[in-house]
Amino acid sequence: MWGPKTQTDRRVSFTPRVRRGAAEQQAWSKSEKAQRLNLIREKLLWFQSQLDAEKLEYTKKDACEIIERYLHRFDDELEQIELANSIKGRQGRLHGSREAAIKQTIERERIQFEGCGFEIPDIINSKHLRTFREWDGDMRKLPNIKMRKVSAKGSESKHNAVQEVHIEEEQLLDSEENEVSQDSDGDELLGDD
Repeated sequence: MWGPKTQTDRRVSFTPRVRRGAAEQQAWSKSEKAQRLNLIREKLLWFQSQLDAEKLEYTKKDACEIIERYLHRFDDELEQIELANSIKGRQGRLHGSREAAIKQTIERERIQFEGCGFEIPDIINSKHLRTFREWDGDMRKLPNIKMRKVSAKGSESKHNAVQEVHIEEEQLLDSEENEVSQDSDGDELLGDD
């Protein structure tokens, strides 16, 4: 009984531990997935609350403005934390872990927005916008919401290019108007003689 275990005894004692570890791992991954889906749901509900009921479609510029507001959603909470930490007589930083988590989240989202794109519900497409407005926050209907990556990089360059074209057109029109006014002034002078 106290002697070395046989091959069969080792296998029997090892199997439940492996199964229990796999079950714990599976439960942990389900918990992570539920947490991730809940974060996506909260993000979508925030974007839904920012939509203008009168607007039937949004431009990429409008989407970028909404994303900027989203990136600043923690500003009030960060101010409160800073205020609490500025009170004299306190040692250490209150809510330091919450402050670090917020700053890390904002930095990660900012990098996405300025880089490859920040994923938001597709509000630029009017059909997808209508579906998103009708969504009631039900997790089971989450796959029906179409998502789109929007980048500040692309919108700024396009926006700046459009502005440059408009400026060039205005300069061209101004120069043409100046030429026309100079020509008409010269004609009037010639006609008076």
